[in-house]
Amino acid sequence: MSEHSISAIALDPGRVGAMVLRYLYLLRSSWTRLAELIYWPAVQLFVWGFLQLYITQNAGFFARAGGMFISAVLMWDILFRGQLGFSISFLEEMWSRNLTNLMISPLRPIELVCALMTMSVIRLAIGMVPVTFLAMAFFDFNIYSLGFALAIFFLNLVLTSWAVGIVVAGVILRNGMGAESLAWTLMFVLMPLTCVYYPVSVLPAWLQSVAWALPPTYVFEGMRALVLDHVFHADLMIAAFALNAVYFGLAVVVFLQLLKSARRIGSLLQTGE
Repeated sequence: MSEHSISAIALDPGRVGAMVLRYLYLLRSSWTRLAELIYWPAVQLFVWGFLQLYITQNAGFFARAGGMFISAVLMWDILFRGQLGFSISFLEEMWSRNLTNLMISPLRPIELVCALMTMSVIRLAIGMVPVTFLAMAFFDFNIYSLGFALAIFFLNLVLTSWAVGIVVAGVILRNGMGAESLAWTLMFVLMPLTCVYYPVSVLPAWLQSVAWALPPTYVFEGMRALVLDHVFHADLMIAAFALNAVYFGLAVVVFLQLLKSARRIGSLLQTGE
């Protein structure tokens, strides 16, 4: 491996920490940013939570499925908000026209990515932890009762969200703010295929193979098995980790290649609103 390649993946924790601190200051400076992190997950929770209460009162199967919809909602929000938290922190640099300054600083691209991943988790914690307590208060559902499995589900979903966020950041670097909409829409394209609210068997046979190529599908299938049948499928989680490792590695390579292309054509100088 060349010296340039080694320097591209070397990390300085101090620089990563400085970037995280910058994003925390941005969050602290605006109460609307903080409120938005909690608002949308809470809305999702109430809509699906009350729907589940209605169905539970009117269908025998769903009386046995207590918490399945709420679990799916919370898991989906981890996936979507994890990617959005990554992308929003990145877009803050684009909107403020600060990305060029970062690119000519000693900050390495991989350090920026690590800072964005850290902010993704921080934003998730701010938005999702209060919502889990709302689920307890209003619907008597404690997602923490899933125990160790919850940590496995969370890690797999966050890895997927980071991989998507990294690719989106690279595409925006290469193509400019015209590609910004990907940050808000790309995950919703995957939503029907990851089988958030229904089993994979519902899909047409030819589409099931596509669904099984996506790591979140294994997580949602595993979640339903745990909630409905109280069975934890370790094989599903191992498969999800393996796919996530492949996709995450590919995402980093794609990001670095898109960044190199952006530098070559000069699109880094055309960022901003």
